Amino acid sequence: MKILLLEDDIMLNNAIKQYLTSVGHAITATRDGDSCLDILDNENFDLLILDINVPNIDGLTVLEILHKQKKSIPTIYISALLDIEDISKAFDIGCNDYLKKPFHLKELHLRINRILKNSSLPLNHKRLSKSYSFDLETTTLYYNKEPHILPKRQLMIISLLAKNRSLVVNYDMFRTYAYNDEDIDIGTIRAEVNRIKKILKEDFIINVRGVGYMVERPH
Repeated sequence: MKILLLEDDIMLNNAIKQYLTSVGHAITATRDGDSCLDILDNENFDLLILDINVPNIDGLTVLEILHKQKKSIPTIYISALLDIEDISKAFDIGCNDYLKKPFHLKELHLRINRILKNSSLPLNHKRLSKSYSFDLETTTLYYNKEPHILPKRQLMIISLLAKNRSLVVNYDMFRTYAYNDEDIDIGTIRAEVNRIKKILKEDFIINVRGVGYMVERPH
């Protein structure tokens, strides 16, 4: 698993990085919120491990910024904070787990394994992004394993993109599959896709200018 670690304590940062590397994870470590966000602008990760009280931008704000950018990444907070308000806020903004310092490194590894196990998908599911998947058998879109309800036509568009993940879906394919071969102009298709993109909590539909759209295989 590719993990980004945000921890400002040098000794703990190094200890976590060395231990998780030894059990098979790929770790990128940083010590302040600004550099954490810079890294996330350029790389994809399977998991975030975030301390809360770090320089520049705190760990809670980092996750809030990611959500505003429609990026959802499984997150474990590690913190010495005991205030129930801080813990509640961490879960309210979407963290998966909260581990109080000090902790045993093996316990952190167990928490990571639990998230990894829970993120595995059935064979008939196509992963579309960090949190979205599509069940090809039931034609159901899921966000964090919960159904994300969409109108029929929008669901058909997502279904077509999921079936052709990593491939470009051109406008003729949309007309055939989602519009029953109606003579629909490109502008109408674009408008519908833009409506979907505004509804989704993560932006995984890519515009291929002049051709159509696609969904890339998540990293």
